[in-house]
Amino acid sequence: MTAFTSCNPATGEVVHTRPAWPADELPRRLAALKTAQRAWAQLAPEARAEKLTTLANTLEAVREELAHRVTLEVGKRTAECLAEIDKSVQLTRYYAQLAPELLAAKHIATQASASAVAFEPLGIVLAIMPWNYPVWQVLRFAVPALAAGNACLVKPAPSVPLSTGLLLDVVRAAGLDVFDVAWIDPESVEDAVRASDAVAFTGSTSTGRVIASLAGRHIKKTVLELGGSNAFIVLEDADLDAAAAEACHSRFRDAGQSCNAAKRMIVVPEIADAFIERFVAEARKLTLGQPSDPAASLGPLARADLRESLHAQVLDALDNGAERLLGGAMPDGPGFFYPATVLDHVTPACRVYHEETFGPVASILRARDADDAIRLANDTPFGLGAAIYTGDVERGWQLARQIEAGSVFINRHTSSDLRLPFGGVKASGYGRELSEFGLYEFVNVKTYWQK
Repeated sequence: MTAFTSCNPATGEVVHTRPAWPADELPRRLAALKTAQRAWAQLAPEARAEKLTTLANTLEAVREELAHRVTLEVGKRTAECLAEIDKSVQLTRYYAQLAPELLAAKHIATQASASAVAFEPLGIVLAIMPWNYPVWQVLRFAVPALAAGNACLVKPAPSVPLSTGLLLDVVRAAGLDVFDVAWIDPESVEDAVRASDAVAFTGSTSTGRVIASLAGRHIKKTVLELGGSNAFIVLEDADLDAAAAEACHSRFRDAGQSCNAAKRMIVVPEIADAFIERFVAEARKLTLGQPSDPAASLGPLARADLRESLHAQVLDALDNGAERLLGGAMPDGPGFFYPATVLDHVTPACRVYHEETFGPVASILRARDADDAIRLANDTPFGLGAAIYTGDVERGWQLARQIEAGSVFINRHTSSDLRLPFGGVKASGYGRELSEFGLYEFVNVKTYWQK
């Protein structure tokens, strides 16, 4: 049985298979990583930063080849894949520059003759990664962990072996022996958790619960970046043209397969119809097509089962009173394409009200007023991000403080910025990635005290 299989989402054809490791390979690779990590941790942060700079340069040199593999396996448009690689290069250079300063010991005055706090590596950090951003999400976890002196073992999603294999080649070409890929079956994950010193997971909330349980059983530090159902609130004084354009971009980029995308458009009565008209007009411009075609603005979903699950959510919404304004029909032909879909009058009777929709489906929720919009934004298991569009920025900040989410963007769609922490609350997980806060997640914050 093959554990890792690539399927071209645009055609449905299998393009690559790779077997899982034999049973004795995981312990051998972990032992090698432990040895390499001890030497890596002894290097000064500046020396590790130099290696990361080399990694950034090496990654940039193969950006087009790597983007091609991501397109082939995930189905994202080529331009979106190139943007993923470029952001990964920026991330690597960001930490190469920032880490030495942030990892310097901090001397703190106490009654001791000398006292300080140092930031020391934990050891091996296991990462269990998803398929939708197979370069960015791996490096978003790995680069700060490596900068802090850890080694990284990545268990990739089963559907992206070509992208992951090339990424491993890039890291090795940069001279880093403290990064490896675990080609293991799900049954071996607990063994990897037990042998590691911390765990990072990005993926669904249901799988996150399993990973957190395994990590808890073995007392391992975890960072979980799980699902999201971000609210996109449009108030009566918002710039409706800008809000509609940004809502469309946020919801439908990467074929809607982003945890941090706008998914629930929450509108107040004064502008509801005007905003919806603009939003549907923007979504209607999107055209399905081959990911390599520059004229296409919406590629396929990554897998057949993902498309089937998404369509089932749409049909459930229609059966429970939602109105279809656009899309919502399964296309004929090869590949896993699904059209841009807009559902109005979504209520708690609909699954899409409570569940994450991981694909090009937007739900419109009609609020009574601004306070009700906040209530609707919070009436979800998730808490990753939210956006508020208003002409009154001070009011926007006041409302933002009432939203239960890891980030709130005012007059801009949710996204990640290298300089700011990224992560969620509630069923969207815990812990933070990016910025200085992401760097400190996988370190031992160690106290020194001298009499």
